[in-house]
Amino acid sequence: MKPLFPKPYADLVARLRVPCGFALMAAFAWFAHPDARSLVYGLPVSLIGLAVRAWAAGHLAKDRTLASSGPYAYTRNPLYLGTLLVAAGLAIAARSAGLGALFAAVFLCIYLPVIQLEQQHLRSLFADYDAYAKRVPALVPRMTPAAGEPRPFQWALYVRNREYQAAAGFLGGVLLLLWKASGKL
Repeated sequence: MKPLFPKPYADLVARLRVPCGFALMAAFAWFAHPDARSLVYGLPVSLIGLAVRAWAAGHLAKDRTLASSGPYAYTRNPLYLGTLLVAAGLAIAARSAGLGALFAAVFLCIYLPVIQLEQQHLRSLFADYDAYAKRVPALVPRMTPAAGEPRPFQWALYVRNREYQAAAGFLGGVLLLLWKASGKL
């Protein structure tokens, strides 16, 4: 399969992912103008994304086994799908179409190349990755789980993958939104 992005570009954006995150946080803090209604609509979307990320982290033993259970039976990239949902929900809660467009642009320019790099890495680690990739879509989930060996969610994996950091970041974003909305509530 021909890569969508050239490897040098994909490598560069992989290194820029964290600094971009800090820039997005600053933009979020500056451009968010939430009110009660935007919080009611946006925060549940973000919570669903956070739950998807948590579920995925509890099934992911990085570089040891090919994750194909839990949300990985529906999509190969549930962590990124969860991130997309968290960002969409926060943009809705922030009442900012500009933030939504910025989040979408960052996802397209940063996360899609990173997904490609990860797929190449997984192909090199796991002989059965191509068969898995044929059964399970990259980002938009299947309606039913792909057949595979069911494995239970493991809190130890959630902790090892440091997914609690995403929950803490989400909580910080919610607190910021509540503070900014407090004058309008």
